[in-house]
Amino acid sequence: MPRYRLVIEYDGAPFVGWQRQENGPSVQAALEEAIFQLSGERITVTGAGRTDAGVHALGQVAHFDLSKIFSSDKVRDALNHHLKPAPVSVLDADQATGDFHARFSATRRSYLYRMLCRRSPPALERGRAWHVMRELDAAAMHEAAQCLVGKHDFTTFRAAECQALSPMKTLDVLTVRRDGDRISIDAVARSFLHNQVRSMVGSLKLVGEGKWTPDDLKAALETKDRSRCGPVAPPDGLYLVRVDY
Repeated sequence: MPRYRLVIEYDGAPFVGWQRQENGPSVQAALEEAIFQLSGERITVTGAGRTDAGVHALGQVAHFDLSKIFSSDKVRDALNHHLKPAPVSVLDADQATGDFHARFSATRRSYLYRMLCRRSPPALERGRAWHVMRELDAAAMHEAAQCLVGKHDFTTFRAAECQALSPMKTLDVLTVRRDGDRISIDAVARSFLHNQVRSMVGSLKLVGEGKWTPDDLKAALETKDRSRCGPVAPPDGLYLVRVDY
């Protein structure tokens, strides 16, 4: 039975998230329906990351098994045809080895969070960046972010409903960079806790506003207390950029 690997791009705005749910459309369900239209088989698609409602992807990875063999180009083009008009695009499709697993084989996940810092509301980036109506100190945010890099107990930045067995995670990269009135935050790790990136971004915003110092962020981390987290950033600005294997 061949296993197929997909690289997928999607706009998360109209979805309840990656995972199939009863309360609305999901990316997973859209893909599974498109695969059924191609193959006539009802299967389960497994993704590398269960992105939340409103979170986007530039390079989500998924796998599924079929009893039939199709060429990679056929899978990509047919799925894109059947996915219309949903804002989901299969960028690449290939056959994978039987032991490949989109989630458990991953060695690194890279996320991007985008902020638009200006008084005027976005016209072209609405729903695709966090609109902050004031200037933020990106240099201070970057300095503070470095205390989160490394292996830590991230309980402070973990959603209450997180199902991870342990709050211990190793954050490889957390950078903050400015380009005009836009701020980009890059986060890279093998895996993340539920809402970890958005929780860290919300706390970094407090640093950018001058409400917190880098020491305040470090203290919040060390308390291992969810109530010490800053406001959780909205999903609009978060993108799953890449998954490495």
